[in-house]
Amino acid sequence: MWMDIEGGMSGNINEAMAEAVEGAQVVCPFLTEKYSKSKNCKKELNYTDSLDKEIVPCMADKFKPSGWLGLITAGMLWMDFRNPANIDNSIESLIKELREVCEDNLPMKSVEDVPRVLRSAASEEAVVEKPSNAGTVRAFKHIRTGKYLAESGDSVTHWGSGTRNHLVIRDTAEDTSFWTQESKGKGTGIVFFRNYHTKCYLGYDPNGDYVYTKSEHYGAEEWRLMNDDSDDTGRRAVIIFADYGKKFLTVNDEEGLTGVEEQTEDCRWYLD
Repeated sequence: MWMDIEGGMSGNINEAMAEAVEGAQVVCPFLTEKYSKSKNCKKELNYTDSLDKEIVPCMADKFKPSGWLGLITAGMLWMDFRNPANIDNSIESLIKELREVCEDNLPMKSVEDVPRVLRSAASEEAVVEKPSNAGTVRAFKHIRTGKYLAESGDSVTHWGSGTRNHLVIRDTAEDTSFWTQESKGKGTGIVFFRNYHTKCYLGYDPNGDYVYTKSEHYGAEEWRLMNDDSDDTGRRAVIIFADYGKKFLTVNDEEGLTGVEEQTEDCRWYLD
């Protein structure tokens, strides 16, 4: 752990930082205006990026990274440490993210294994159980309704792309509520969400305005996952955007899934 205050880091710091980065599974930079101006922080994160190490940014100030920092962190989901009042939730979210990024290499297997001093009141709630040996798997929980994105079990044959499975929102997380994430390529910002249970990819059809999953991915199955800047709870709040259809994934008044052109309150989801 390093903290550069007014350039006060001294000694053989380059060697020490290099050794720390080389031995790390993941690097968590705490982003502030001062961090972006620190020569030492710049060297450390650039070296992290050059080694293709995992980076989990933590936003600790209300500013938008630009320049070298904006280039490295572009498209990355950051953990929200902007509101000190919700620090426990922020720590909880970071622990969950590290557990998923590092998969089975961390000793803690569930939230219950986290030291109690770090756990917030929120962690005393029911914990969503992901499939065992699943690696990085997430459930999408709609913030307003508190319901989970899942496959319904029904399907339809589409003239151009074969079988498509219907998507719904459920009161609780079930088998088809868990999703793995695949990147189209570093720097593209495009991801694919694959249902862990059925192995089908999440897609959005802008012509029929419906959300589905199918066995292969093409353009309509490309998504962008972005931070929800309006949320300051410290939880992993995100916006899900269909890149091909240019719509935000949302829930309508009938609690069905749809896409909208303008971002609204109903476009907000938590990563569980």
